Amino acid sequence: MLLFTACLTAAAQDDVTSDDSEVGSDSPAFVPMVKVGKALVDNDSIQYVELNTLYVYPKLTFKNERQRQAYNRLVANIKKVLPIAKEVNSIIVETYEYLQTLPDKKSKDEHMKRVEKGIRKEYTPRMKKLTYSQGKLLIKLVYRECNSSSYQLIQAFLGPIRAGFYQAFASLFGASLTKKYDPEGVDKYTERIVRQVEAGQI
Repeated sequence: MLLFTACLTAAAQDDVTSDDSEVGSDSPAFVPMVKVGKALVDNDSIQYVELNTLYVYPKLTFKNERQRQAYNRLVANIKKVLPIAKEVNSIIVETYEYLQTLPDKKSKDEHMKRVEKGIRKEYTPRMKKLTYSQGKLLIKLVYRECNSSSYQLIQAFLGPIRAGFYQAFASLFGASLTKKYDPEGVDKYTERIVRQVEAGQI
């Protein structure tokens, strides 16, 4: 769960242009979907292959070069932080499932301490490389992947006191762990880009 505080520490850094790293087939951001099956048509068995959804959007028009650059920067930032958001989701699912196998609160608390320590060690160096805008974007994409705010996730695993502390820490950098993701509204361009990245279109 310390991923969130690490990304907020990174938010204190100056915002710079991100590297436009490609999302390959080995990236967690790319969601391959190849389904092979058979369909019965007129008493004949026909094999079919179902591939990733291909998203088609109207061509974007930009009022000026600055707007174009902002959109390109958003694409680059999503490619950088979307894999991390997907990793967060995997960690949460795995942690939750393992906690269900533990017999009591003491063993669960001990396991969470180990998880917390492991996350600090693995992710803090990565989070420190994020810019302010990438850190805030990560918080939103975590909501998209987990269907819960970062605050709710921390509260569920570490308790309300820790969640309150991390939220207060976030506010120091002008961020909020309670931030939601609105794919139909303010985040519609983000959602468009995320879907295309997941489908391997960009």
